[in-house]
Amino acid sequence: MVFIDTPNAPKPGGHYSQAVVHGDVIYISGILPITPSGEKLTNATYTEQTEQILKNLDAILLAAGSTREKVLKVTVYIADMNAWGTVNQVYRQFFGDHRPARSVVPVLPLHYGFGIELEAVAIN
Repeated sequence: MVFIDTPNAPKPGGHYSQAVVHGDVIYISGILPITPSGEKLTNATYTEQTEQILKNLDAILLAAGSTREKVLKVTVYIADMNAWGTVNQVYRQFFGDHRPARSVVPVLPLHYGFGIELEAVAIN
């Protein structure tokens, strides 16, 4: 088992790892719209929050020896389902032709007032 800790994504805010690699499987913890330097994008648009989360996902995947094309499953937690079209558009642009399994879970509220959180499972 390998615990991922890259400076190219925000540091965990609690007692967990950015991701855990076990065999060929990568379990990626919930990712919030926080920059690697720690700036919380709570007042950013859903587009900006989603873009930051996906940048963080790329950085964690790279640190784990993987890529977005190897993501198997994504869970998206969203505070406002009215923003889903926007989030889905950014998500679709990020993944392109790759279509991992996905769940979308409406929740209220999210940590620190964020609008979105994402977790994923990938392979090496």
